[in-house]
Amino acid sequence: MTGITFAHIGQLRTAQVILGEGKPVLMLHGWGANIDLMLPLAQRLAPLGYCLYIPDLPGFGQTEKSPVGWSVHDYVRWVLAYLDAHALEHVDLFGHSFGGRLSLVLGADHPRRIHRIALANSAGVRAQSSSTASLRLKTYHTALNSLQVIGLQAQASRLRDWYRERYASPDYKAASGTLRETFVKVVNEDLLPYAARVQCSTLLLWGDRDEDTPLWQGQLLEKTIPDAGLVVYEGAGHYSYLERLPEATRVIDYFFRQD
Repeated sequence: MTGITFAHIGQLRTAQVILGEGKPVLMLHGWGANIDLMLPLAQRLAPLGYCLYIPDLPGFGQTEKSPVGWSVHDYVRWVLAYLDAHALEHVDLFGHSFGGRLSLVLGADHPRRIHRIALANSAGVRAQSSSTASLRLKTYHTALNSLQVIGLQAQASRLRDWYRERYASPDYKAASGTLRETFVKVVNEDLLPYAARVQCSTLLLWGDRDEDTPLWQGQLLEKTIPDAGLVVYEGAGHYSYLERLPEATRVIDYFFRQD
C-alpha cells in the first residue's frame, strides 16, 4: 500500500492514505472495497493541485469494525470525526457506491463542511422490488414466524439459512457479525429525501451497464438533487470512474475547480 498510515478515529484504528498537496478532497470508497480502489483516481488528481484524504471505512480494508452494527448515520458521524481529526473544515467530496450514501447525508445535513460532491455510481436509491420478490419475502416471513410461534426453532433456523443462501445478495453473504447487521441497516434506508436537501453542486458519474446501481437510479438522483448534472459512460459498469479513468479525472478536476 502506497504511503499508508494509521490514526484513531472514534476509537477505531483507521487506515488511511493522504496524497498530494493543495485543495482538500475526501474520498469515500464503496461497500466491500478499500483504499486500493480510490488510489488510481487519487494518483491522477494529486498532481493537479489536490490533497486527497482516503480512509478505509470502518469494517473494510485495514480499519477496525465497530463492535455493534452501524447505520448510515453512524458512518456519517465517523466521517465528521475524521474531518475534525485532520482539521478539515471544508472539503470537496468524492464518493463511490456506499461512499455515495454517506455523501448524500453529508451534503444534506452538513453543507458547511462540503464544497462540492462528485458521486460515481452512488447507492442510496432503494431498489425496485418485483411483485414476485415481494410475495416471496412475505411468504417467507409468514412461514418463519409460524415456526417460531409453535416452538420449532430448529426448523425456523434451517428455513432462515436456506432463504439467505438462496436469495441473499453477495454483499450480505460476504459480510459477517456486526458488518452483516450494518449491511441490513444500510440497504434498507432510502436516501432520496436527503438527496432532495443536498445544497452543494453535485456531479454524477455513471455507467450505463451498471447492474448494482442501475442507471435509472442515477437519473433519479439527477432529478432529485437541486443542483446536479449526470455524465453517462457508455459500456461502463459499476466502477465507471475506473473504467473511464482519464475522462473521469478531467471532468472531476474541472468540476472541483469551479467556485
